[in-house]
Parts: sequence; structure tokens; C-alpha cells
Amino acid sequence: MAFIQKLKKIITADNTESFLNEEVQESYHSHSGAVEEAYKKYVIPCKIKELAKTGELKILDVCFGIGYNSAAAISAALEENPNCQIEVIGLELDPDIINKIQELSPPIPFYQHYKQLSANTLQFTKDNVTVKILLGDAHQTSTTLQDNYFDAIFFDPFSPKTHPHMWTTSLFAEMYRVIKEHAILATYSCARVVRDNMKEAGFIYDDGPIVGRRGPGTIAFKMEITLKI
Repeated sequence: MAFIQKLKKIITADNTESFLNEEVQESYHSHSGAVEEAYKKYVIPCKIKELAKTGELKILDVCFGIGYNSAAAISAALEENPNCQIEVIGLELDPDIINKIQELSPPIPFYQHYKQLSANTLQFTKDNVTVKILLGDAHQTSTTLQDNYFDAIFFDPFSPKTHPHMWTTSLFAEMYRVIKEHAILATYSCARVVRDNMKEAGFIYDDGPIVGRRGPGTIAFKMEITLKI
């Protein structure tokens, strides 16, 4: 199911741009701040700067959208360790939202390189960073990924209310398969069905940060680890 020709640009509270998908009446980022959300809900909870110190970082960005989450992560990682070898794989269904990257210039240092992406150009390499988008249904594209491969997963579909098929036990089972031991999956939702399905897939979960909402996000992982957010 594609969402073409239903995208309206919006300005969020941190004065950064995002898009409203008028087909589902949901935006791609929190209205409290699109770039703020990328850092506080994904980069910080997944401990991207700490991971960059190891010299290698692999991120799965589920529902890549306009790429703020992963671009913020790359920027944070390179700030911590300019020599870090970084690989981002994005899963995205809608080619039209990828084309919208050309219209944006958020205050995310690495984002300028994302302008190389389009529906016709789904990957690029810049120095020690590789970004690749797998276009299609995440239930299918995720099955092509390697076991125990990713150091962090950003899980950012539309809400469980409008897109329940993106929050199923079967998709979380794929996330469990491809994430490394001790790595963290972060998402903005704390819905009971989301957490129940995560648990059924094998994850342990905890509250993530509260950013622009009354409730927290969710962080999930394979094993008990100490989390300081």
C-alpha cells in the first residue's frame, strides 16, 4: 500500500520540517520537534555515541521515511568517532517519501549527503558510511537481512492504530532475529499491544524517553542490560 500524492509539509515545534501523510492523517515525526525526536527517541536510547567508540556501527532504520533518525545517528557517531565504519539499512514502502528528502535541509550535519537518495537511487557511500534502502513491504524485505547483524534498530512506523500490521509479533520476530545480543531496539510507542507482541517475539522491554507525549517510548533488547538514558 503506497501513500503517494498525499504528503503535506509541516513545521514542528523545534522549527524543523516534516511531512503529514494526509492518507492516514499522521505525520512522520512528532509535532513537538522532528529533529529533537530523532535524537531523543532513537539516537540517545540506542547509545549511538557509545557504539561509535567501537569503530563499527550497523543500524536498521525501519520505516526510513525522510531519514532524520538514521542521519542523526550517523552525525552523532561521526562526531564521537570520525573513523567509525557505519552501515545503515533502511526499510521503506513508499518511494514518494524518499523523493521528499530533496526538499529538506534539517540541522543534521550528515543529512546533506542524503540528498543523493531518491526512489531511483536507493544507496550511496560517503567515505566510511554506507546507506542503503530496501524498498518494499518490511515483512518481506526484513527476511533478506542477516541474523544477529544490527547494533541498533530504529522502529518508526505509523501508529498501531492506523497500521497494526507493522506492529505484529511476526515482524518483531524478524527484528529479534537480526539484532545483536545486548543491542537496543527503540520505538516511540508504548501501546500495550506493541509491548505484548515484542514480548511474544522474545524481547525484554522497558520504558524509553518521554518526548512530546504523555507516555514514554519503548526500548527492547534480547538480554538484561543496564540502561542509562
